Amino acid sequence: MKKKGNIEFEESSGNVFADLGLKDADSLLMRAELGYQILKILKDRGLKKQKDVQEALEIGQAEVSQLMNARFHRFSEARLMSFLNKLDQKVTVKVSPRRRGEKLQEVVFAYQK
Repeated sequence: MKKKGNIEFEESSGNVFADLGLKDADSLLMRAELGYQILKILKDRGLKKQKDVQEALEIGQAEVSQLMNARFHRFSEARLMSFLNKLDQKVTVKVSPRRRGEKLQEVVFAYQK
């Protein structure tokens, strides 16, 4: 615990799910990052109605509801990546040695409007 003035705080590890002690924290973080980007693209394209999202991603209403309500844990990383592909986004997975102090997983986006 650190202290700044009268306020005690804990510094984040960079993964809120790990900080909360949740199982599969790395996977949950990756899903959240992928899901956030999907929602950002949908918003940028003006796809706000569930019917429009259903057509764009070729999914049912229940899945649209889960996605739009940020329940990304309901989808696998592969499924979220397939949504990005359906939104005409290239998904690249890069495997490299970990340097000291680096996170084990990292999601980097080059999305442009």
